[in-house]
Amino acid sequence: MKSALDLAKRYLAMADRDIVAFNKMKGDAEFHATTTCFHAQQGIEKCLKAVLVLHGVAFRKTHDLDELVDLLIAEKIPHPFEATTLSVMNPYAVLMRYEDIEFAGVTPEKASKIVTLVRNWTGEVVK
Repeated sequence: MKSALDLAKRYLAMADRDIVAFNKMKGDAEFHATTTCFHAQQGIEKCLKAVLVLHGVAFRKTHDLDELVDLLIAEKIPHPFEATTLSVMNPYAVLMRYEDIEFAGVTPEKASKIVTLVRNWTGEVVK
């Protein structure tokens, strides 16, 4: 059986795949913002899951960043963002991918700041 650190590193590696895709897409006008931000949301989600796994916190299969942040808070796991900071990325998990809805709430530039914050923190936690 893999250790918690091994599983956390696996989640982080998967997060990095989405983050690489997001970074390549964010400056390319050929990619729709909702598609680009989907990869940002996915990277953030997997980063949160990496930290939770490392701390032995069980979570259900979810794309809800608020639910994952609530687990961080409940377990008193320090994190560098407000409880609602990541909420703006939630619509990109499913709604924006499967519903043809325009959403101007988060630009790829704003998403990039959130991704960087979460990824840097995760990298410090999962070593």
